Amino acid sequence: MHARVALTLLAFITRVAEAPGAPGAIKRKGAVVATTVRLRRLAAELRQLRKIAELTREQVNEQTGINVATLYRIETARVRPQARTLTSLLDAYRVAEPKRSELRTLLKQAATRGWLHTIASDLPERYASYIEFESEAREVLNYECLFIPGLLQTERYARAAVTSTLPESSREDVESRVETRMRRQAALTKEQPLKLWAIVDEAAIRRVVGGREVMREQLDHLLEITELPNVHLQVIPFDAGGHPGMTGSFVVMHFGEAVGPDIVYIESHAGDIFLEEEADVARYNVASTHLRAGALSPKASASLVAAAAEAL
Repeated sequence: MHARVALTLLAFITRVAEAPGAPGAIKRKGAVVATTVRLRRLAAELRQLRKIAELTREQVNEQTGINVATLYRIETARVRPQARTLTSLLDAYRVAEPKRSELRTLLKQAATRGWLHTIASDLPERYASYIEFESEAREVLNYECLFIPGLLQTERYARAAVTSTLPESSREDVESRVETRMRRQAALTKEQPLKLWAIVDEAAIRRVVGGREVMREQLDHLLEITELPNVHLQVIPFDAGGHPGMTGSFVVMHFGEAVGPDIVYIESHAGDIFLEEEADVARYNVASTHLRAGALSPKASASLVAAAAEAL
């Protein structure tokens, strides 16, 4: 990678990471706004139906009395519409059954958090939001500079990682997080599995988290799980030099047009950030492309992981 390109990408990511109030960050007063994936899907459906009906927001306002600004917030998943508002919109767009019932059901589901609430109601809202987005994503690119990605962690490694990074957490909180992390991994083996492209710095492979036995088990698990056709792992070796991921880890979640725009997630102790502005997401996609190009191939990465496990 050219040094100028790498420095430009590094500078951008640094600015974003240091600016939690930047445009596109789904965050307010330190707490992530819990925009559900189902609400994003409903918003995308309503946008599409209005376009099919060939109506502007102003024309919808004339027909239904729904404020233009309110309609904009509904179509961008800023607010959850009331049932009567949804009915008015479906009438204006001349939507028939069974589509009407599907959208009413989607509206009801937009107020829930799927499986998450059954075991992890005490998790931080920002983590709950991330898990919900991840559970609905079609593809996830996860770059990690210090840890094995959560979707690829063993239970013992996950417990050691959580305990190390959150030393003040209670045993109950640690176990809740570990259990939730293990539940998340079902996405990789479900009928229509999540496609995961994991890129990790060699430091994540070499750092012994939880002791030699735990780390060896983790590396062996990496070799096994990456045999799945939907899971790809690339390692950026130490001798690759500088790269766009040196400022920190990030996740890019791709949903498809039916749900809405892609989202970038950045985690930190100071507060997590969700980016959804097109320009921001595009820059992280560019960074991801450069990281993949600078990393070892999946086959060479597996060899590095195997060698690291053998050395323990």
